[in-house]
Amino acid sequence: MRSFGSDNHSGVHPRIMQALFDANADHVLAYGDDPYTRQAQEALEELLQGHAFHPLFVFNGTGANVVALEACTLPFHSILCADTAHIAVDECGAPVKLTGASIKEISADDGKLTPERVTPFIHGFGFEHHSQPKVIAISQSTELGTVYTPEEVSALAALAHRHEMYLFMDGTRIANACAAVGCSLKEMTVDCGVDLFTFGGTKNGLMMGEAVVPLRPELAENLKYYRKQATQLFSKMRYLSAQFIPYIEEGLWLENARRSNAAARRLASAMATIDGVRVTRPVEANAVFFIIPREIVNALRERYFFYEWDDSIGEMRLVCSWDTSDEDIDAFIGCLRKLAIP
Repeated sequence: MRSFGSDNHSGVHPRIMQALFDANADHVLAYGDDPYTRQAQEALEELLQGHAFHPLFVFNGTGANVVALEACTLPFHSILCADTAHIAVDECGAPVKLTGASIKEISADDGKLTPERVTPFIHGFGFEHHSQPKVIAISQSTELGTVYTPEEVSALAALAHRHEMYLFMDGTRIANACAAVGCSLKEMTVDCGVDLFTFGGTKNGLMMGEAVVPLRPELAENLKYYRKQATQLFSKMRYLSAQFIPYIEEGLWLENARRSNAAARRLASAMATIDGVRVTRPVEANAVFFIIPREIVNALRERYFFYEWDDSIGEMRLVCSWDTSDEDIDAFIGCLRKLAIP
C-alpha cells in the first residue's frame, strides 16, 4: 500500500534503520547514560551552535508537547494556541490533564497566530479569578500546512516576552518549515526568540522519537523530571537517540523534508489540472488540502486512504512523506483523473 493519508504512514529511512541495527550491539547503560544519547545531544546542540540546554529525547509528539508545556507552566496558567493546534484538537486533553493549565483556542483560518490575534487573550495578570497567560504555543508547520516565517515567529516571541510569557514551538514538522523557508534550525528558533521547541523525527523518516529542546536554562532545570512523570523516559534510550545521529549529522532531517515538500508541490500542481478538483490552501510544507465532488470521494477511498478535514465544505487532506515517489503521485493522479471524467 502507498498512502497519502499521513506522513505517519511511511516507513523508516534506510539510514535510520541501519543506525538502529548498529546500536543493537553489546550492552550500554540505561536511561540515556550511553554514548549514543550523548552523541545525539551534542549533534543537536551543534546544530543550534551551543544555544540548547541539554535536549531530551522522548517517544512521540504528544509526549514531547506535554513535557515541554509542563516545563513552562503551573496549574493556574493558560496556554494560548490556534484553534487547529494539535495540543487543542488531537491530544485527547493530555496537555490540560498533565499540566493543569487551561488552553485558550484562538481562531485562525490559516492555522497561524499573529500578535493581533493573540493580544486580546493576554489579560487578567494578577487577577486571582482568571488563569494567568503564560505560553503562546505555535505549530511549525501548522496543522493546515502553512509555515511561519522567521519574522512572524520573532513578532510572537517579542509579544510573549513583553508580558513575561514563553513562546513554545511544536516542531513535529519543523524540518518541513525550515525546508520551505530556506533557513537553518537555529534561524527558525534561537534567532527568533523561541524559548522551547520540539524537534520532530517520527513524521520525517524515524521509527519513533522527538526531541524536547529548551533554549532557556530555567526551562531545562526540571525537564528530566517532567519526562519521567509523563512516562516518556525510555530505559533503552539508545534506540531513540541513535536515530538522531545520522538524522542530524548527515542532514537527513532537512533532506527528507525537502523531498516531502517537493512531492506535495508536484501533487498539488497535478491535481489543479483536473476538472472538478480544487486545491483549497497554499502548499507551503508537505500537506495538500482539496475539495472534490462528493460522488467520487468514496470511489477514490477504495484505492487511497485520506482524512476529511472539514466536513462542512467537503475539504480533504493529503500528506506527502520523505519516500513519496513520482510514481506514487502519477498513480494517484491517474486514478483521480479517471474518476473525475464524467
